Amino acid sequence: MTKLHKAFLAVAVTAVITTMTGFIPAASAAPQESKKITHIGLMVQDMSNPFFSAMERNAKQAAAKIGATLNVQDAQVDLANQNTQIDAFIQQKVDLIIISAVDESGIEPAIQRAKAAGIIVIAVDTPARGADAAIMTNAIQAGETSCEYLFSQMGGKGKVLLVDGTPIQTIIDRIKGCKNVAQKYPDIKIVGQQASRNDRASGLMVTTDMLTANPDVSGIFGMNDPAALGAVLAVEQAGKAGAIKVTGVDGSPEAVEELKRSGSPFIGTATQNPGEMVRQAISLAQDMVDGKHIASPTVLIPSVLVTRDNVDSYPGW
Repeated sequence: MTKLHKAFLAVAVTAVITTMTGFIPAASAAPQESKKITHIGLMVQDMSNPFFSAMERNAKQAAAKIGATLNVQDAQVDLANQNTQIDAFIQQKVDLIIISAVDESGIEPAIQRAKAAGIIVIAVDTPARGADAAIMTNAIQAGETSCEYLFSQMGGKGKVLLVDGTPIQTIIDRIKGCKNVAQKYPDIKIVGQQASRNDRASGLMVTTDMLTANPDVSGIFGMNDPAALGAVLAVEQAGKAGAIKVTGVDGSPEAVEELKRSGSPFIGTATQNPGEMVRQAISLAQDMVDGKHIASPTVLIPSVLVTRDNVDSYPGW
């Protein structure tokens, strides 16, 4: 087993348990009679993002393993959709809702309705106010990991663009992590930051705009892999593939292929593990049903750097 494979498995098994800035944990779920989780609702932000399709695939496997049904709903990055989906899950009398919230504050009233109906609610990927627990990547560390590598590969100097995303806590924290690292490099200058919609098309658009205003940059950090790969397209369309380096966050299959593509400006990604998030969510919910003590309402899964040097040993999603 390779060093990277061991590291990836290790962080999946030994997640860092802590309290994440910006997450206000709910009171513990009301005591319930011991029973099995048999009906699960999974709510994702945007199924067009490979991260969430991987989450769905792994959730199906985890649900089947315990004999539970799984109903998956795509919010299409719309809070109103998630409100409606939670109300539908209440009517369906699911035991557990696993949610990647579009709006961590705006979804709270719907979560409270679900909890009042006796449903356990666990947030994954990003916090959700009122949820019983949250299982996420350590987003600050992921941003730090990706940008530390980017800045080091730039020789510790140069101008940088940040391809931001929708204003949810996990994305805010990745950008924060990147800026934390930038403070250690006096010759690194962040000269542009624009928000994408977390996808490749908008990543291409905002990067193209920023490159027009800042043609002499030498590094770009994309807060997720789809946006970072959009930035790669913008760099190549501008004829700057040899002058600009790009990193992202996710460890997605598309990022893996890009790392293997000769001549690509894309040089690294800090991993997430969507499968581990949903597996831990289901396991934690069963522990809550069984009345077991929950050590912390927030589980942060460490991120691992994948580059051209170790991509062949990365197990992926």
